[in-house]
Amino acid sequence: MFKELDPLLHSQLRLAVMSILMNVEEAEFVYLKEKTQSTAGNLSVQLDKLSKAGYIVIEKSFIGKKTRTACHISLLGRKAFEGYVQALKDYIE
Repeated sequence: MFKELDPLLHSQLRLAVMSILMNVEEAEFVYLKEKTQSTAGNLSVQLDKLSKAGYIVIEKSFIGKKTRTACHISLLGRKAFEGYVQALKDYIE
């Protein structure tokens, strides 16, 4: 019996964001936007969905007068991503 793929992670952009965050301590919004080649609006919506699910933590701060938005993966998000990857491996085997 196959485990169902997490629909939250099955989105291309959300999966890309999670893949990036699995490999870095944190990533700024601009970095994620460049790496995923998404629009600011779309990325913002997808980050919000991941944050509401508890998969990532978003921290907003200021550097001078400029807003800084940084994200990092939560323990729940790390486990969800690892489960998603394992489910894919199970389908392949």
